[in-house]
Amino acid sequence: MSVAMNVPAAESVLPKPHLTHARAPLTRHVSVCNEFGETSETQIPAERALTIYLDKKELVTLMTLGAEPEWLVLGFLRNQRLIDSVDQIESITVDWTIGEGEVGEPGVAAVKTRANAQIVIERSADRVVTTGCGQGSVFGDLMAHIDEIALPPAQITQGQLYGLVNAIRLQETTYKSSGSVHGCALFKGDEMLMFVEDVGRHNAVDTIAGWMWMNDVDGQDKVFYTTGRLTSEMVIKSAQMGVPVVVSRSGITQMGLDVAKRLGLCAIGRATNKRFLCFSAPERLLWQAELAS
Repeated sequence: MSVAMNVPAAESVLPKPHLTHARAPLTRHVSVCNEFGETSETQIPAERALTIYLDKKELVTLMTLGAEPEWLVLGFLRNQRLIDSVDQIESITVDWTIGEGEVGEPGVAAVKTRANAQIVIERSADRVVTTGCGQGSVFGDLMAHIDEIALPPAQITQGQLYGLVNAIRLQETTYKSSGSVHGCALFKGDEMLMFVEDVGRHNAVDTIAGWMWMNDVDGQDKVFYTTGRLTSEMVIKSAQMGVPVVVSRSGITQMGLDVAKRLGLCAIGRATNKRFLCFSAPERLLWQAELAS
């Protein structure tokens, strides 16, 4: 599931891409047997395949819940550095009927670029399989560009951090009903701007990136939250979105920490209730230790 606030779009020379609003059920009911051999029904996430075509050329297939597939595709193209501006895209059309959302033939996302977009699709051939789940892959030249990223001097208070964690706790989620998914959110202080779940945390962060781009939302005073671990590619994607603070319910990997320190990004992990660990850039956290007791 996903929620988003209404953000007025800034004026643009070119119109924003036309997006379909394809929706698919996020969960399915299945029969199960418990430890006593009793039969009942439960819900599981409705994972499905979505193949992206960029100007009729097959690019990649993502496994996704399909909550916000158009934002997912746009954010994927952005975070893989395959496009430089949302103005390069004319439309994103998602069709689930081809595969009917079932295992087998995937749904299709057709991305049409503008006439002068000059997209270099050959970059998609250089892939690095990483530790992520779901999508879990980034194109190989991302690490070469991280030194080009300059994050803004933003901070978060300890009180806002606690408010953020509590907002996630209260959020109605697919995870609560069926488990087996990751959630990501974008905050301004402790105000939730966008929340989305998917089978992989990479899909979820890409969906938020796409939403930010479509709504002209910058990351300079924002905080990114994920239920998943902070691997190097998750840190890089957050930084590419211009977000200087990331928070995780889980931990951080060594490479994720190395990249965060290199970027001056504040990485906060194991954030539950009032407990957390600040792994990098503690100067971005305005400490209020009295709130921890």
